[in-house]
Amino acid sequence: MTGGDASGAGGGIANGAMLLRFATAVLADDAGELAAARAAIANTMGGAALTDTAAVAALFDAIDRVADATGIPLEEHKAAATADFRSTIGIDDFAAAAEKGSGR
Repeated sequence: MTGGDASGAGGGIANGAMLLRFATAVLADDAGELAAARAAIANTMGGAALTDTAAVAALFDAIDRVADATGIPLEEHKAAATADFRSTIGIDDFAAAAEKGSGR
């Protein structure tokens, strides 16, 4: 996120730091942090906001899977920016990546 609020975190949106904490926890491997981030959203913003927040995170995962499944090529600037970690984790060895030659 870019921009900022008074604390420098949160992207200048209401509860942005809390939402960023949740997004970071979703990508991490710490069940305790994820539970704490969920509880913070539910306690501050309510259960419906937690549901919406989790749905948005899930949709980002689904959209990426749809792009992968349909063979949408990775943009050149993204391929260049991700070359180091794609190589490290072996994603370039996937059959689809070899077929497309795009790093996807």
